[in-house]
Amino acid sequence: MGNIEAVSDAEFASQVLQSDKPVLVDFWAEWCGPCKQVAPILDEIAGAHGDKITFLKMNVDENPVTPSSYRVTGIPTINIYQGGEVVKSIVGARPKAALLNELADFIA
Repeated sequence: MGNIEAVSDAEFASQVLQSDKPVLVDFWAEWCGPCKQVAPILDEIAGAHGDKITFLKMNVDENPVTPSSYRVTGIPTINIYQGGEVVKSIVGARPKAALLNELADFIA
């Protein structure tokens, strides 16, 4: 999975909840087909807009605490955190145009 850094349960509060700018967290797993479809799209978006929003990914199999505390039941789930709160949640794979549309408020 491309250039997006991984975040763990241990680092979640410091890297996501305490961030000064919005943070997109892609909850994924190795065995998840739709996750693999979304990953290169998120890499592209991160490359173009990484200055406005931080992109991170979390493997739900390796980090079970955070996904369960945010009720992540289906993957891929993309949560956007701002000021320590979830301000948007996108569940399921989407084409690039749809993801850009969902993220417009954060990357404009």
